[in-house]
Amino acid sequence: FLFDPEIGRALYLKVFDLVMGGVSPWKGNELQLSSKDSDEAFEELRTLHARLSTEAPDKALGWRYLVLAPPVDSEKGLLGAQRAQVLQLFPHAEIAGLELGDEKLPDDAARKRQWIKGAMVDRHQAFFHASDAYSLDEIGKRYTWLKLASPRIEALRQAFIASDSRMRIAYQRGADGRLAESATPDVTVQSRPWLKSVTVRGRASFFQDDDECRFDLSPDLTCIIGGSMTGKSTLLDGLRVHVEAPLPQDEGLKKQVEARGRQRLLAGSPEIAMECPGQDPTAPHHVRWPAVFHAQNELQRLAQEPAAVEEILARLVASETSRIEEGEKRLLDLDRELRNLAERLARIEDVLADAEQACERSRRAAREVEAFADAGIDDLHGTSRELRTWQEATRVAGELAATLEQSGEQLESSLPPDTEDRRATVLRAAGVHELADSVGARWARAGRHLRSAKDELSEASRDIEQIVSALEQREKQVRVDVERRLADRGLDGSRIREFQALGRQASLLESYEANLDETQAEFAAMERTFETLLEDRRRLVDRQRAAFDRVIDTICTEFEGRITARRIDEGDREPLERFLKGLNQRGVTRWWNEAPQDARPASTKLLAALREGDLESVGMSPAVRKTFREVMTTPKRRKLAVVRCRDYYALELGMDDGRPRRLDGLSGGQRVSVLLSLLLQTNDDRPLVIDQPEDELDNRFLFDTVLPALKRLKGRRQIILATHNANIVVNGDADQVIQLEATANRGRVARAGAIEEPAIRDAIVRTVDGGDEAFRLRRLKYGF
Repeated sequence: FLFDPEIGRALYLKVFDLVMGGVSPWKGNELQLSSKDSDEAFEELRTLHARLSTEAPDKALGWRYLVLAPPVDSEKGLLGAQRAQVLQLFPHAEIAGLELGDEKLPDDAARKRQWIKGAMVDRHQAFFHASDAYSLDEIGKRYTWLKLASPRIEALRQAFIASDSRMRIAYQRGADGRLAESATPDVTVQSRPWLKSVTVRGRASFFQDDDECRFDLSPDLTCIIGGSMTGKSTLLDGLRVHVEAPLPQDEGLKKQVEARGRQRLLAGSPEIAMECPGQDPTAPHHVRWPAVFHAQNELQRLAQEPAAVEEILARLVASETSRIEEGEKRLLDLDRELRNLAERLARIEDVLADAEQACERSRRAAREVEAFADAGIDDLHGTSRELRTWQEATRVAGELAATLEQSGEQLESSLPPDTEDRRATVLRAAGVHELADSVGARWARAGRHLRSAKDELSEASRDIEQIVSALEQREKQVRVDVERRLADRGLDGSRIREFQALGRQASLLESYEANLDETQAEFAAMERTFETLLEDRRRLVDRQRAAFDRVIDTICTEFEGRITARRIDEGDREPLERFLKGLNQRGVTRWWNEAPQDARPASTKLLAALREGDLESVGMSPAVRKTFREVMTTPKRRKLAVVRCRDYYALELGMDDGRPRRLDGLSGGQRVSVLLSLLLQTNDDRPLVIDQPEDELDNRFLFDTVLPALKRLKGRRQIILATHNANIVVNGDADQVIQLEATANRGRVARAGAIEEPAIRDAIVRTVDGGDEAFRLRRLKYGF
């Protein structure tokens, strides 16, 4: 029997005498046995406590004791008795735990008697290791790890009641069959992300307690309780907005979360200090504390979001999680690569068409140049060049004749002046009078020469005209002959004028062909890469399906068929719908819209029907088939091949009649039950924050599934729940309880601590259990 020291020495000795039945504890160096059996001893204690509650309530208030049974797994101990005898002792709620022998483990007794574990669970009793105090050396030889909020008997009692989450046997059997110490539990909790505390500073915020409001959280299960409008949702939604976690997909819920978060907790831009042990304090909030949030009613909405169901399934089985996540990442990469490659192939296809056309033009020009040569184009070009030369001579002769005519007229109008006697005297005095006489003669001769040159040039022009006329006739005849020969070869003679351009085009043939070869090689390589990526994606999809199939098998096993899942291949038709509507073909869009949901083909089936000419199999009318085939060019077929319709995973709940029912056919509470079961079962160490998960949740499911899962998650994942349900707080064995109170526009932490603390226990009774009177009435109604 272990008592809190508050019982006092005198009362303790009185209790000791009662339990011993007046027998002295010692006889020499030997311990004496009580004269009372367990029934009598416990009855004495209950009677004493009832009397003290009436006569000395102050002493009854400090009454806390715990009973541990010494080694019971030997043939002489408790479990050596018959099953009926053992079960007669189990109903004693005062017995908290049964001590194991030094070389025993809990399964040793259970292997011999399968009913033991069930009986202990029903009575909230646990096996434990402890040391006998025969000597100082013996103390600590055997021990059990206990998780306590404080070193008190009440905390110890709570640990034994919640032994599945608060107790850990410190030993395991080694290969030699002997017990060896297990690894010491990591009490620093540095290996997984968790939020130790949140402090809000800012008087405009909803939460205000003097200058700041602090929330201390557990690395395991924290329950936030309080009456309506005390700020439970405000705190959780505000944290969600503050750390920039993903908001609900549903627009209505999203607005509610943002409104509560920004307009209440984050009003006035308060300072929010977050303590996250083991995390980089300079990292973004969502990296330091990557919590997964679910607001009120969000779990019900998630049931209608296949992506959310898939994410939960992906994290359910530890051995599959990393494989599925890596596969999903690679699938998204492949989708992106295929989309980019389809766009590049479409562009290079245009470039290839241009290159082919340029080559064809160059080849055609080369053929025409060759045909022109055979038809005598060189003779025609020679005649034309000679004709152009003489035509140029005609032009020059005409220009010279005009120049001579003008020069003669100027010469005649500008004869040298007669020399006056006075001037002649001057010229003679200067010695140049003879020169003046000769200028006139020379001027006259120049005039005669100009007229002679003009006459000669006129004769030459007449001769040139005859030559040009003859050459024109020759060119005309040659051109006629060339055009006739070209016409005989099916070519257009009028293109003779383009011969030079054709020659230039033909000269580029070699470079055009090299560019075409290079473009064709690049296009072929990209097509091979495209087909390879498509095949890689097909294989990866098959591997993902196999991994999810193993997860589905695990669900069926772990939930014993009550919760199952099945895959709907390519169930997400939305990407294909966007593609088809993007074709902007009214008939195709109408065909899709009018087709029943279960008759709409997946992208792979539609593409196969198109390739095989079997569009009738997907329900297209002849007119729609014709339109679809015409619009589906090679680039569009390629884009259709890129479209990936994701698989859907349908969750099902086994009903009482033995038949499974899909999630979308369940009530809101049943949908929450299924999703919450899987959320708590997933292999995910990210903190989980849920606002009132108990809404529409039946207590049978709560006890059978949710509460055991919550306890299993302790030590693995931080869970924060805002709740009105006492079963979650008490039977979930909350490690930290935060009670909120609020006035009209201000909230604060009224109490915070472990469930074994009297103030917290009282807060739970008043806030979520309806108060002492409601609790008493329930006991009376149920006949406790």
